[in-house]
Amino acid sequence: MTRRIRVAFRADASLDIGTGHVMRCLTLAQALQAHGAECLFLCREHAGHLLDVIRNRGFEARSLPLHDPAVSTSTEGEPSHAAWLGTDWRTDADDVIAALDGEVLDWLAVDHYALDRRWDSALRPFCKQLLAIDDLADRKHDCDVLLDQNLGRAVSDYSGLVPPHARVLAGPMHALLRQDFSVLRDASLARRHTSSTIRHVLISMGGVDQPNATARMLEALQHTDLHATCRVTVVLGPHAPWRADILARATGMKWPTEVLINVADMGSLMAASDLAIGAAGTTSWERCCLGLPALIVVLADNQKDAARALEREGAAVALKQFPDTAFDIELEAAVHELISAPEKLMAMSKAASAVTDGQGADRLALSMVT
Repeated sequence: MTRRIRVAFRADASLDIGTGHVMRCLTLAQALQAHGAECLFLCREHAGHLLDVIRNRGFEARSLPLHDPAVSTSTEGEPSHAAWLGTDWRTDADDVIAALDGEVLDWLAVDHYALDRRWDSALRPFCKQLLAIDDLADRKHDCDVLLDQNLGRAVSDYSGLVPPHARVLAGPMHALLRQDFSVLRDASLARRHTSSTIRHVLISMGGVDQPNATARMLEALQHTDLHATCRVTVVLGPHAPWRADILARATGMKWPTEVLINVADMGSLMAASDLAIGAAGTTSWERCCLGLPALIVVLADNQKDAARALEREGAAVALKQFPDTAFDIELEAAVHELISAPEKLMAMSKAASAVTDGQGADRLALSMVT
């Protein structure tokens, strides 16, 4: 009997980190599982963790204990997001080693801005190959494959940051999207070629939306000239702290406004939408795959480059970084322009669809198991 490939993922979700890192790792895990691999997740129990979500998707998830950050080593000289770890890299590595209980993996995938080459090297004895998933190109990695799915990212950006033998996968053609996005792609693009009217607006500010940017979106939309027959859908994550506020605001909107929590079929929802207003995170590539025009909102500094790159490609309109006071005015003006110039909506859709075909996860998974 052939032994199955074993892959472990080290990624966290929290109220500060958000859900994107774990969710894209889940996407890759599902693609690996489809190719016969066994996957497990190693996640720290931060407030807002997704351990139950992972288990509900059918994957093994081992929790890492919380530590008192006050007793961790100094973060001086550490990665800029070191505080997200909730401990120091050495303790995190020790926790992972303990959780693996002597197992040597075929692959260890790490998707965490707080971890770098030191952590990778400490885990080398426990994996045959290591995959680093990054967006920042701001620290060194000891890896065999590095994936940075951001638009405008080049292989050369990681020169000197990865070993000479490492394979660098750069750009959104490698984006980790669930299979349902590529399956829906043709129908979604065909629909947009025949209609350029905004009848359905989708608002999604990420899995947590700690600053409650969603509330500002809804308030700004009230001052736009969207058609009376338009409808609005708001998507919130399971740990969104402002759920009650958004539900209350939805009842006062000029258009029928539905609030959905923890959506399982985001692909179909995007395919049925005409305009998205969303954060400039990993969901940007989902929108692009389906040719969904977007007004994108920068909620964190690490989203700036992706937002600018999408705007340069004509795939989206980048609004002021939230919570800039000009934010509302820009959103209203952008919506008005797309209503009065529907050809721009179509052009955005075409440009977005050229960014990614949505098959990056399957291609990566296949390369990992063969």
